Amino acid sequence: MKSSKKVLREIYRKRINYFFILPFAIVFFVFTVLPVCFSIFLGFCQYNVLQPMEFVGIDNYVRLFFEDDIFMKALMNTVVMAAATGPVGYILSFLLAWLINELNPKLRTLYVLFFYTPSISGNLYVIFKVIFSDDANGYLNSILLYLGIIDENIYWLTETRYMMAVCILTSLWMSMGAGFLSFVAGLQGIDRSQLEAGSIDGIRNRWQELWYIILPSMRPQLMFGAVMSITSAFEIGELTQNLCGLPSTDYGVHTMVNHMQDYGYTRFEMGYACAIGTLLFLMMIVCNNLFQRFLRKAGS
Repeated sequence: MKSSKKVLREIYRKRINYFFILPFAIVFFVFTVLPVCFSIFLGFCQYNVLQPMEFVGIDNYVRLFFEDDIFMKALMNTVVMAAATGPVGYILSFLLAWLINELNPKLRTLYVLFFYTPSISGNLYVIFKVIFSDDANGYLNSILLYLGIIDENIYWLTETRYMMAVCILTSLWMSMGAGFLSFVAGLQGIDRSQLEAGSIDGIRNRWQELWYIILPSMRPQLMFGAVMSITSAFEIGELTQNLCGLPSTDYGVHTMVNHMQDYGYTRFEMGYACAIGTLLFLMMIVCNNLFQRFLRKAGS
């Protein structure tokens, strides 16, 4: 009781601050918190938009794991892509930011623009579809045919043994987003006096400088980059749909996002789609907490 009164007194004392953040708090609650909560509730219902919703308990989740073979394939594809693009994209973003930070300001700006642009470009899929086109007009096929490495076209976007690699490669290039920019900003904000003091205290090379000075100084940026990397890794869906279609051949790159879109926007089984979305949301939270715990232990 005393603690609640203390909290209320503190809120009243800082009421001007809370007043300024109130508009954002209202918008965030109405357009983010409420939809997420309602989606979780719909996961326990049978709802097709046209008829009243019916509460069915965990039937949607039982159907997902024991009756829907395509979902299990989508789950495995999502885990494989997230494992390949999440950690690799995170490490690659940091290493590229670290290397770019050593360049002069003009070159640094040029390289940051080069690596960041794909993450905000809506036409990147068109570029990769041209590169990996299944006919001889595709850049990769035409080069390989010209060099005599292959005798006939390779169906990069329709054969299951190639589709996953192409989607992962594209996703890695698109992973240089907000996390990459935060790494660049964090490296720019490191106090040079710390590096000079480190060289006096026994730091002998750049790797020691990175491990003992730079990484501990960038914990906020590393945490933010981890959140963005994990979120983007599990949200792969639009990429696979644009490159390989929906559904892809033999569901080779069919992800949980694709499965959710299929049931939500095509079949209008909103309750079932929300159950898929809830599982994806929980997977993101668990992986995010595990990764942040690992970063805290590594930095301590």
